[in-house]
Amino acid sequence: MSGSRVPSNLYPSLTYDDAPAAIEWLCRVFGFEERLVVPNADGGVLHSELSLGPGVIMVSSPRPDEQRFGPGRFDGRSFGLAVFVEDPDAHHARAAAAGAKVVRPLRDEEYGARGYMVEDCEGSVWYFADYVPGAHWTGGDAD
Repeated sequence: MSGSRVPSNLYPSLTYDDAPAAIEWLCRVFGFEERLVVPNADGGVLHSELSLGPGVIMVSSPRPDEQRFGPGRFDGRSFGLAVFVEDPDAHHARAAAAGAKVVRPLRDEEYGARGYMVEDCEGSVWYFADYVPGAHWTGGDAD
């Protein structure tokens, strides 16, 4: 498989207690596109790939043998995902209208971004904004 298929080198792998429902929710509410779903023998998801623009996430069902569990099993959060979107206002409107729980309202950030923070259907936190990391690293535009 060629590394040139997707213009990203990071592919977060997320575990959900109800992965089929999470995939449907992520596509409907956040605008992800289902690219591949490999079911497991129990009706869950062994592996999946969802895209949003050039970004890709992988979603699967819990794998206790690998110590992988859905976010509802833990108190607090160990991660959040940041996603570039061209129009954070429109994305926020879509997510809010679909019932997503907004945990930090749409706002302009001190570092030049405009975005908002939201929980998904199982409590993982996502930050959608018009920000691309790197511009402040050298004081110029990131390439």
